[in-house]
Amino acid sequence: MAKYFDVHPDNPQRRSISSVVDGIRSGALVAYPTDSCYALGCQLGSRDGMDRIRSIRRLDDRHHFTLMCESFAQMGQFVHLDNDVFRAIKAATPGSYTFILPATKEVPRQMMHPKKKTVGVRIPDHTVTQALLAELGEPLLSSTLLLPDQEEPLTQGWDIKERLDHLVDSVIDSGDCGTEPTTVIDFSDGEAEIVRRGAGDTSRFE
Repeated sequence: MAKYFDVHPDNPQRRSISSVVDGIRSGALVAYPTDSCYALGCQLGSRDGMDRIRSIRRLDDRHHFTLMCESFAQMGQFVHLDNDVFRAIKAATPGSYTFILPATKEVPRQMMHPKKKTVGVRIPDHTVTQALLAELGEPLLSSTLLLPDQEEPLTQGWDIKERLDHLVDSVIDSGDCGTEPTTVIDFSDGEAEIVRRGAGDTSRFE
């Protein structure tokens, strides 16, 4: 049965955030809100967590997982960024964008795209997510919480608790979340390619 945390959207309770992070460090899978929609997250390098996310979402091994990062300094440890790409991404973050970039050796092999050796990264503009990342001290391995039989992501913490009670370990509820996933931009070859149009404005990359 999943633990349920009712967290204030603007002033997250430290005790709740610490409890969630303790669980993540012990291998827990968490459903949490972001600036786009709900996501599933686990500790970086957790093969069990990745397998559970793949099972819930019915994903194959070509799916790009996302590293939810607290800052550019943290992001730079896990992806290669040249100056032009750095400037383009910095102008759009924090925000509802996921960027696909070449991974560094710090990224576990099982997280990378099997052929391209790339990974998704983003810096969210969401108070609760930022509090979670600050407490964790490392990126959170994540994927949009979009169930196979649903056209849109789930938006309410209580609904996620009800549907995924025996599939996740923790649910953070900080109010209604959006239904539009991030805009995905592929910078793996140095040029912006729009992979998915979502919550983030694409005009700056066109």
